[in-house]
Amino acid sequence: MNTIMRKSVLGIAGLAVAGGLAAGPLNHADTAPEAATPVTAVAVQADKPAVDTAKLIPHGVQGAQSRIDLSDEQVGNVKAIIAATKKAGMDERAAVVSIATALQESKLENLGHLGDRNDHDSQGLFQQRPSSGWGTVEQITDPEYSTTAFLKGLKQVDGWQDMPLTEAAQTVQVSAYPDHYAQWEQQAADLVAKHWNN
Repeated sequence: MNTIMRKSVLGIAGLAVAGGLAAGPLNHADTAPEAATPVTAVAVQADKPAVDTAKLIPHGVQGAQSRIDLSDEQVGNVKAIIAATKKAGMDERAAVVSIATALQESKLENLGHLGDRNDHDSQGLFQQRPSSGWGTVEQITDPEYSTTAFLKGLKQVDGWQDMPLTEAAQTVQVSAYPDHYAQWEQQAADLVAKHWNN
């Protein structure tokens, strides 16, 4: 019995060694280039700094929060707002204020003139008015331009970084419904956290 068991163990060990030698170099030669690509991709992902979520909502949200599902076009507008915010040299909090404002004003849809349903001559993501000096129709319906115009107004608000979102947004927008911006703060923060480093 001892001899039979010893032969079985040696046989299994021999198969394992032979299998490892045969499979190891073949697999290594075939997969080395493929294995290098994912490792590089992971390293790039790991190098991206995480968004400081405490900066996104420094005062906590105010009131009940709303949330909508976004289409690809709306997500594209989120990314355009973030890109314009970075280009303006502003931080993640400015992007949160901008996105929450656009969520309230247009649900992140780049709206043209709505006819009888239009609020005066308001258009674009931020419902800016050409007659109020925001720019031409072509300009305010360009997501980068309209975001830059909004951010320019935000920069002129002393202490906007320390204000509740709805106060900062209202100071720029001068809306008839000043408290409505607050309901979008959490979704705006979630969107910035998701897309800031993309």
